[in-house]
Amino acid sequence: MSWLTRHAARLAGAAAAAGLVLAAAAPASAQNAIRDTEIESIIHDWAAPVFTGMGLEPSEVEIVLINDDELNAFATRGRIMGLNTGLILRTTSPNELLGVIAHEGGHIRNRHTLRDGAQDAGMQPMLMTMALGALAIAAGAPDAGAVLLGNSQYFGTLSALRYMTHQEGEADNTGARALEAAGESGRGLVTFFENFRSQEVFSDARRYPYFRSHPLSSDRIENLRRFVAEQPHYAHRDSPERMAQHALILAKIHAFMDDPRETLRDYPETDTALPARYARAIAWYRDGQTDRALAAVDVLLAEQPGNPYFWELKGQILFEEGRPEEAIGAHQRSVEIKPDAPLLRINLAHALIETADPARLDAAVDQLKRATALEKDNSMAWRLLSQAYASQGKEGEARLASAEMYFAIGAEREATQFALRARDMLEPGSAEWTRAMDIVFASGATQEDVDDVDRRNERRRPTVQPVAG
Repeated sequence: MSWLTRHAARLAGAAAAAGLVLAAAAPASAQNAIRDTEIESIIHDWAAPVFTGMGLEPSEVEIVLINDDELNAFATRGRIMGLNTGLILRTTSPNELLGVIAHEGGHIRNRHTLRDGAQDAGMQPMLMTMALGALAIAAGAPDAGAVLLGNSQYFGTLSALRYMTHQEGEADNTGARALEAAGESGRGLVTFFENFRSQEVFSDARRYPYFRSHPLSSDRIENLRRFVAEQPHYAHRDSPERMAQHALILAKIHAFMDDPRETLRDYPETDTALPARYARAIAWYRDGQTDRALAAVDVLLAEQPGNPYFWELKGQILFEEGRPEEAIGAHQRSVEIKPDAPLLRINLAHALIETADPARLDAAVDQLKRATALEKDNSMAWRLLSQAYASQGKEGEARLASAEMYFAIGAEREATQFALRARDMLEPGSAEWTRAMDIVFASGATQEDVDDVDRRNERRRPTVQPVAG
């Protein structure tokens, strides 16, 4: 997966590598957020009309993929929705997955908030992504990594999600109505719950986390069934294209998350469907069979030369093999095909930087500026931009980029420190100088604090004694 990060939660940026390289040590209970442009794009395309149908602005709803095999999903403040890979893998159709998304969207629409007395508020996430390349959230910056892991804005109270039963019914109805408004059937939501009806007789300790936080009952299922069966689009079926997308999502998650041997067993070479071939290419790459993986990707590209994600995978394989110069062409092609995807631009910039060719730094900076314009809180992009500026000797710009990184993840103290350092190196009154001051004040500092820093700096400056004549 092209896994990267956005800000502490999104990630903490991003990404660990295809072998799931961890950015840093974290508690065993930590939640792992992953980024993948392809999967995110598919899910957002499915969900956008449903969000619109319930009165939400699709661009304001953030869907976060969680690397966790437990069946779970959640919605919380800030219009953030989390979907565990374990839940996605247990859906049997696109309509089931969309039904769960509609239900969680119902919680967001109805402003159902976390219950009081949240426990484990200190739980911190360890974010990772499957594509190293542009996707290592704090690679090479251990101090930044520690801060990223300590400033999650999303998952601190994840285990405290406890919805009241009546809220579940409200979310069911809101989601079902939105599905109908979008021309979708609510059947999948019912069948998903029906598949796990047995959860209601289990003790709380034996239930899937989803059904501990989303109480399930036969009455609730039957009420929902009657409601959706009355809707005009109840008989609507998933299109073949959407079924193929669902199969691809499952194959890609399995390929990146499972042991390569397990993937190759589940997707044998006798299976010539696209999802299976895609999964095998990823599995061979993760298993160190680089030539075989590249050959498999080249076959996919021969069939679909306009697929940005196949180019992305090729670039990722080459990059992680220590061949950044060769990876540039593949990543460049992915950006040309899908220029609105910031993670793809970050992949390209990372490859350009890793060639250690000073002549390529301007191009890397350009890609990273474009990426941060698309995702202002993408901490990985800011970290790489700081690295690129430092390599160019632009220390003020480098410190400003570091300030942006810390600001994006909510590390206000560090953001202020780097912004103040940047201010002293930038041209007073310039756009960069003004942005540094914006970060200082937005992070909670006052003009008095700034004046105090200036006074301390002035006292530290050595006094130059006049030379006797």
